[in-house]
Amino acid sequence: MLGCGGGAKLRHSLTVASGFVENLCFSGIAYGWASLVFILKNDGYFSDLCDITANATDPGDIITLTGEHPRDNIIQSDCSGQDEQFSLVFTVASFSMNFLRFPLGFLFDRFGTMATRLLATCLYTTGTLLITVSSPEQSALLFPAISCLITSGMLFYTTNAQVGNLFDSHRSTVISVYAGAFDSSAAVFLIVKFLYERGVSFHSSFLVLSVCSVIHVFRTFFLMPRTHIPYPLPDRYAYGVSCGGRRWKRGGERGEKEGGGGERQGDVNAKYQKNAVLQKAESAPLQLQDKAVPSRPDQPERVASFRSCVLSWFFLWHLVWVAVMQFCHFLYIATVNPMLNRLANRDQTLVSQYTNAFAFTQLCGVLCGPWNGLIMDRHKGKPLAPGETKQEADLRSSSLSLFLTSLQCLLFYVCFSSPLLPLQYLTFILQVLNSAFIYGGHQAFLTIAFPGCHFGKLSGLITSLSAVVLLLQFPVLHLIREFLHGDPVYVNVGLTLLTLLTFIHPLHVHLHCHSLANQRRARAKQEVTNSGSKVTWNRLVGM
Repeated sequence: MLGCGGGAKLRHSLTVASGFVENLCFSGIAYGWASLVFILKNDGYFSDLCDITANATDPGDIITLTGEHPRDNIIQSDCSGQDEQFSLVFTVASFSMNFLRFPLGFLFDRFGTMATRLLATCLYTTGTLLITVSSPEQSALLFPAISCLITSGMLFYTTNAQVGNLFDSHRSTVISVYAGAFDSSAAVFLIVKFLYERGVSFHSSFLVLSVCSVIHVFRTFFLMPRTHIPYPLPDRYAYGVSCGGRRWKRGGERGEKEGGGGERQGDVNAKYQKNAVLQKAESAPLQLQDKAVPSRPDQPERVASFRSCVLSWFFLWHLVWVAVMQFCHFLYIATVNPMLNRLANRDQTLVSQYTNAFAFTQLCGVLCGPWNGLIMDRHKGKPLAPGETKQEADLRSSSLSLFLTSLQCLLFYVCFSSPLLPLQYLTFILQVLNSAFIYGGHQAFLTIAFPGCHFGKLSGLITSLSAVVLLLQFPVLHLIREFLHGDPVYVNVGLTLLTLLTFIHPLHVHLHCHSLANQRRARAKQEVTNSGSKVTWNRLVGM
């Protein structure tokens, strides 16, 4: 049975597999917004914001809606107000998620995985039910619904990111695979769209998605820890509801059988502390330690304070890296449907074709994620350079991933700025590839560069501070509509130039690792010099 003897590996396998399914099917479904907007437009959501006229002259702004009776046939002209409202729904949702990430990250660090996942399950269920009961007359329900979905998805992904700690040599790969699955889950709304076009009400589809909440509850209690998965993993580590009376202990996930049998709690705690001390001693130059590693292995290590992490250059440039690229992606998702309508001259058949292509491309996110993980884990299993720590090797390996992610974002917005409709196929590919690299690289870098006890808070703070940048979406969307007449080309060119800032982060990491390598060589040279001097002195004394 799970959790008994040799069942630990089986539980680990089930945890990582079920986490993949959860990320693939639920975590990032809100990012399939373009597919859902197509459905909502057909059902008349926010249609009151369209200016209706019988004498429209611009064929690019005309949509003919045919009803059951001739009197139902109308011509709609200028639905930019409707497009802006749909963009606003996603903008508000993305801002809400980002703004709440810091307090939610504190919740994750303070109360653990179970509390965070139960909250995420409640938000997910609320969001799907709100869409189920919504109607064109209650279009405003989309605001809280999408906000709940996008926030719950990020919480699911954050709690699943720690699963990589179960697989030491493949930790970054697991995180990146989950990031790819997170991106691919946007295709769930494409499935909803296909069912809708074949006569299945999208309200019924969302009711089914709501019932799937039982999957999240099951994973929370049986396949996830109550608090956190530590790194490095202690011997005989156990978590979740197990057999034989094994239960959770407050203060840790390590289980203990009542009445004996198995390892005692104190023994596991001592062993965990010893492993943690050895690991942090190895990574002391990079993890911003407050004090030197204690000489006694039974003393807990004092890692860097949260304040010192936030005030570090690593945190600052990583914040810029995440904020700029996240802003670009959220603005793209919020405006992709109006952009396709404009470039296709509001030909709904063509718009549907490109919307489907975009959603199909998002399915490939699950294939793109592992590439980033393999890049970050490419040094695993190879011997370290003399004097090089394991964490320094991880950090050095991450610089290439950070650079490639920045390069992808630059190319992505160069293509998006083009007014050529066929080129948007390449834009779709670059967007999905870059999105998978961003989320996987972001989470993996935090686990490498900073102490694990601050992971939730640091991840949440970066996302919350990014929300301040996301506030710029409101004036940008207003600028596009009122002053640029719906053509965002100048805004896109400006954002393309802004993405150049993201290259500072990988450059800083590379220079930091180069500096550490120089220090190692200098120390080695000094040791050789000192050793030679000592030998010479001994010879002189012997004479």
